[in-house]
Amino acid sequence: MIGVSYGEPTEFRYRESIIPEEKLPVWDPDSVASAIDQDDLYVDMTFAQVLDDKGLDATTEDFGAMFKEAKYNLWHANLAARRALKRGVPATLSGTPKYNAHANDIDFQIEADFVGLMMPGLPQASNELCFRAGRVMNHGDGIYGGMFVSCMYAAAFFESGPRELVEAGLACLPGQSPYAQLIGDVVEWSEQHPEDWITVWNLVEEKWNKREPCPEGAANAFNIDAKLNGAYIALGMLYGDGDFGKTMTISTRCGQDSDCNPASALGILGVVSGLEGIPDEYKSGIEKIADEKFSYTNYSFRTIVDSTQERAIAMAERHGGRVEGDQLLVRTQAAVPAEFETWDDYGSPVERVPVTDPRWSWKGDWGDRISNWGPPHTVRSSSSKGAEATIEFEGTGAVVSGYYLASGGTADIYLDGELNRTVDVYPDEDAPKGWESVWHDYGLEDGKHTLRVVVRGETYPGSTGSDIALSHLVVFR
Repeated sequence: MIGVSYGEPTEFRYRESIIPEEKLPVWDPDSVASAIDQDDLYVDMTFAQVLDDKGLDATTEDFGAMFKEAKYNLWHANLAARRALKRGVPATLSGTPKYNAHANDIDFQIEADFVGLMMPGLPQASNELCFRAGRVMNHGDGIYGGMFVSCMYAAAFFESGPRELVEAGLACLPGQSPYAQLIGDVVEWSEQHPEDWITVWNLVEEKWNKREPCPEGAANAFNIDAKLNGAYIALGMLYGDGDFGKTMTISTRCGQDSDCNPASALGILGVVSGLEGIPDEYKSGIEKIADEKFSYTNYSFRTIVDSTQERAIAMAERHGGRVEGDQLLVRTQAAVPAEFETWDDYGSPVERVPVTDPRWSWKGDWGDRISNWGPPHTVRSSSSKGAEATIEFEGTGAVVSGYYLASGGTADIYLDGELNRTVDVYPDEDAPKGWESVWHDYGLEDGKHTLRVVVRGETYPGSTGSDIALSHLVVFR
């Protein structure tokens, strides 16, 4: 609650740059009240509700059923997963790159606190639950982000050293995964530069900030990739020396998703310190809102704490622990790396081709407008049946980036002369979403391909129109 409230004013306002100290928010204890409306918290809690309703053995399908009917606005991997679920994709597949161009995004990483907080000393059980829940919206590194954070939480019940906590999270990941390799680099570089987190930040940028597959971030400064932002959590932990304010400041200053990352880091430190150990200057505003329900949930601060404690006791007992008086005795587990799965071998984004590029050809009635969603760019749209957009590219994959609209319609996508599939651009919510995947496909044969978008002029159920709006082609190789 404290970390997300502190970092929210700078979220994604600093991309590929460190936030200057003078631009950091000024903390006031009452700032924590903004946590009530933060998706970083209420989405997390709706997953906890599934466990409270269905029990500790809630299935991926149970988590998917909740997510499918969620009424709040979503973004990135979460939005892609909900759209897939509503279109009949099973929850076991809605996070995979076949259906979700955001499979490596940060979404489950910022929603996994509920797992770690109920897993005292139980990293194996943590990984198992992370896979059950996280596969709804993520895959590969996107799930490993949740495992990394959750295993640090699990270790924090018995370990206080920041380096030991980061290494405990790393121990839960398959070593060959890009996520584990990045965190391993951060640990190694921090040993080489023990007083200089900025040098390590620059090393991370140089080596790892080039493979973001998200339709908004690919070949752009924006990066919502789980592992890059996971590195920022680790930097805050490693250089924060266990100090609440210092950890919060560093993980925020790293930029990009600068509210989620201090939220994760401070959540883990909060387990180490307990509520009593959190400095009053940060926690004193919580009491005023402790009985107020978080948006879209049935929980207040007090009731989610009670719920989490009950689940933690039940999970410890399931794995050989017991309650004796006011103590919970835990039979702790050794960490075991998760099974390895990845889709990073599909290629990296190498080019972003705007709709104004002459390589696009257009047929029929299309109109232009300038969008300020992110850097100003041209969006070309049509609702006319038979309007076409064609482009040739060379690579192993591509994303047609555009807009999800309340007036979104349908289009047929042809790849190399054959109908690939019919898509729609209705977001299943009122809010439009820019830089989204109208269509994507990976793992193509390396070579030249021709892509054609044909507007059907049909209204998707629930939509108010038949618009198709395109902005870029992102090429992978």
